[in-house]
Amino acid sequence: MPHIIIEHSEDLPVLPQVLVEKIHQATFNSGLFELATIKTRAIAYTHYQLGDGKEGFIHIGAHIMQGRTIKQKQQLSEQLLDCLKIYCRESDSLSVNVHDMEHEIYRKC
Repeated sequence: MPHIIIEHSEDLPVLPQVLVEKIHQATFNSGLFELATIKTRAIAYTHYQLGDGKEGFIHIGAHIMQGRTIKQKQQLSEQLLDCLKIYCRESDSLSVNVHDMEHEIYRKC
């Protein structure tokens, strides 16, 4: 059920759809989720400001249902970050954050 949201500068060194596909697969490869339950999307930003020496950015927010261990969340973060490193420039700012979603609050149709 994870929602993987890729926020990025619009000048990626890879096509956004390719990045979505690679991150989607890396999420599945973590072994934490069924392929049919993963939802991955990307949002490009035109206006942004970065720190010194950074040309672009990619930030992944992985929103998952609570109940996973810290170790599992760390594994997912590392796996997604490793995937980003393959497809991005050294001058890109790369980050990943895993967010817990509460069963009692989350709703969907």
